Amino acid sequence: MNRIERDKRAILNTYKRLPIVIDRAEGHELIDENGVRYLDFFSGIAVNNLGHDPEVVKAIHEQVDRYLHLSNYFASEPAVELAELLVDNSFASKVFFTNSGAESVEAAIKMVRKWGKANGKMTMLSANGAFHGRTMGALGLTAKPNYQEPFMPLLFGIAHFEMNDIDSIRERVNADTAAVFLEMIQGEGGVRPIDQVFMDEIIRLREEFGFLLVIDEIQTGLGRTGTLFAYEQYGIVPDLVCTAKALGGGLPLGGLLVSEALTGVWVPGNHGTTFGGNPVASAAGIALVTKLLEDGFLDDVNRKSRRIVSGLEELNAEFPGVIREIRGFGMMIGVDVGEAAPELQQAFMKRHCLVNTTSGTVLRLIPALNIGDEEIDRFLNTFKEILKERA
Repeated sequence: MNRIERDKRAILNTYKRLPIVIDRAEGHELIDENGVRYLDFFSGIAVNNLGHDPEVVKAIHEQVDRYLHLSNYFASEPAVELAELLVDNSFASKVFFTNSGAESVEAAIKMVRKWGKANGKMTMLSANGAFHGRTMGALGLTAKPNYQEPFMPLLFGIAHFEMNDIDSIRERVNADTAAVFLEMIQGEGGVRPIDQVFMDEIIRLREEFGFLLVIDEIQTGLGRTGTLFAYEQYGIVPDLVCTAKALGGGLPLGGLLVSEALTGVWVPGNHGTTFGGNPVASAAGIALVTKLLEDGFLDDVNRKSRRIVSGLEELNAEFPGVIREIRGFGMMIGVDVGEAAPELQQAFMKRHCLVNTTSGTVLRLIPALNIGDEEIDRFLNTFKEILKERA
């Protein structure tokens, strides 16, 4: 019985597995049990932001030799150092560590709910098409009926608006609004960025009605969009930011970044977690964030993003009619190819290149941030081969 059959037999089948058995990873390639190398444009769905990076692996080994876990009765040096890096390089005053993105969103919901009760505000808003997680609270914010309907009723006090529709957000916001939750780019929603004009209107409404702005940077954060956090590109200062995915360098780790004004909302006993800020995951996170903050690193991410987009535009000109739209920024790029998306994904896989699909019609390109120019050209040449064959 092979691993895929064993997986189906022993693990609850809630995922659509690809028919490849991965043996190991090197750099930006995944290597299967037969030694076949696949160029990885999944990055663990925006988790492996540095690919299989030796500095991250070294940091993990060194921390494993010190200790694996400390209870929250003790201050952990790796967690403190990682928190300091995040605070020193963002709007935040403090960080609460979690284990995952959904838990970061749940923590934000709890903080918003307590703050809202004290200020006479109970409604939380999120955008249609958003994905904030699958736990019951986060699922209420995840405005996707196919995810929500089997688990109704969900958390009360949540309403939804149309992203980038100013009239829609104006209709939803009022004096009872406690918070607006936003992804700067809707990942599961098809790699759809927020318009600057729409963002500016939300900031104006926040000033008028006094609600909290919660930015979900679980997928867009930590260099993915060409800045440490995507909110920086919109000229805004959030109240809360949810992060995870890449934060642990490949290990489970999330965080809630908290503005100075909200640091007193929770008191001891209001919230907690056994494994949040795990020392080994935090050590990996330190290696990751330190690399991202090196001079020129994020500039190079943006340069390589332009190389990918320029190459895609050239392909669109040579093979018109396949690519409908190119969206996103940094190393989070969506290529809308309509109903051809699943077929194209399979064609890439046959040529040993792994790309993700989302929203049914979009190829989601989320390679490692330190991917090389040669690997970018390999991806573009593979795409060209596929389009030639389809022509």
